Parts: sequence; structure tokens; C-alpha cells
Amino acid sequence: MYFAVISIFPEMFATIREFGITGRAVTQEQVTIECINPRDYTTDNYRRIDERPYGGGPGMVMMAEPLSKAIEDARLRASQYGCRIDKAHCPVIYMSPQGQVLSENNVVSMTEYDGMILLCGRYEGIDERLLSQYVDMEVSLGDYVLTGGELPAMVLMDSVIRRLPNIMGDDKSAEQDSFVDGLLDCPHYTKPLEFAGMKVPKVLLSGHHANIAKWRFSQQVERTKVRRPDLWQAFTPNTQQVAWLKALAKQNSLNTVNNEDFDQ
Repeated sequence: MYFAVISIFPEMFATIREFGITGRAVTQEQVTIECINPRDYTTDNYRRIDERPYGGGPGMVMMAEPLSKAIEDARLRASQYGCRIDKAHCPVIYMSPQGQVLSENNVVSMTEYDGMILLCGRYEGIDERLLSQYVDMEVSLGDYVLTGGELPAMVLMDSVIRRLPNIMGDDKSAEQDSFVDGLLDCPHYTKPLEFAGMKVPKVLLSGHHANIAKWRFSQQVERTKVRRPDLWQAFTPNTQQVAWLKALAKQNSLNTVNNEDFDQ
């Protein structure tokens, strides 16, 4: 997949281009990440990309002209990498707190793109005319504001890259993460068998894969109910999960009865 990032701080993206799973994907040429600085498309000696807003008010606004030239160059580069240049295959995405909140479902759908052009704003924002003319999608990480779009762009790239085929050491690792099936992830354990007086749950040592799967699902359910009730309310179980939920409900009912008998 091809990524073009338009940012006045291209140095920030060394993190995702050089380290970890994403860095390995770049090194192995599974992913291409190019940074484009809009200052390179200015015409004044100061390489200025921002101006005071019309109508007054605090802060500065990024100007449309250098950004439009940067986007046009990004589209040209993307086409040279074989990307189909339209919003269905290589969209221009503006990282903005006003955008659609990024979710795992969004990420999975984005893996179908040939590439994407990520626009990182700064200051008070970007001239609205640029957004209207060039931007296909606005994406947010949540209901808060950052100093710029660089960190959100890296989060978006990281989440998409790790979901591409043959990027992770085991593609099933991504499939078992939180949110993939609508629930939070289950607890994980490794050596030693005992730490700080706490032992690894016996079921994980049993080798009984069906029981382990059922236990992990039960842990997902309990965590999601407590920590993210909104996710639990929206969760739609598959056939196997329906059976597990019925078994868990029966077990909980028996436990409740036994506790009541004990209290008496």
C-alpha cells in the first residue's frame, strides 16, 4: 500500500517508517510511506503556509494554495506507484477532530485501498475551500484536540498497515485483538506460571482448545460488560457465541442458586 503524508513536520514520521512492524513493512517494500512538505510549494522567501483568518480571531489558518499543490504532487506520486486516483481507491484523508471517529471496521475497509493521501493540519485549521475541493474524508481519533494531525496520521497508518496481509508474524494475531469481533480482548498470560502470588488460569494449561476458546470468550464478555457497556449493547454474537452465552448464563444461574443455598 502507498501512503503520502502532507505535513510541515515530515521528520516526525521516522517513527513509523523505521521502527517495529511498520518499519519492517517499509524495509520489505510491502508499504511505501512518502512525506511531502507543503512549504516546498510556496513562492515567498519565508516559505509561509499560514495566514491570519478573515473575520479576525486568534491563531493562524493554513493556506489553500501550497496544500493544493502538495496534494496534486501526492496524487502524481501515487499514480506512479500504481494507485488508481479516485476517492474509492486512493482518497485524500484530512485528520480532523470534526471527522468520523476511527474504528476497527473503518480500518479493515481501508485495507482495500490502493493507497491514501493523509493531510495533517496545524494551527487553527485549513482554509475551508481546500477541504471542499480536495478532501474525500475526515477522520478523528476521538473527541479531543491535538496540536496537529501528525500523530493521528501515524495512528491511522499503524492500524491499517498491521491489518494488511502478511505484515504481522501471524495474521491471526490481528484477528484476535480488541474490537475485531465487537468485544474487548481477553486476558493474556505467559511464563512464569506464578507471579506475585497469582497463577495462570488452569484452563490455559489444559491443552483443550475448545474449553480455552470458551473461557477466552467468557473473559471478553465480562470485560466488555464492565468496561465498555456501549460495545456490549451493540454486540451481535455468532452461532457459536450464542451457544457459549447460553452455557455461561446457565452456569451463572447455578452459581447464584448454590450461593443462596450456602447463605441459608
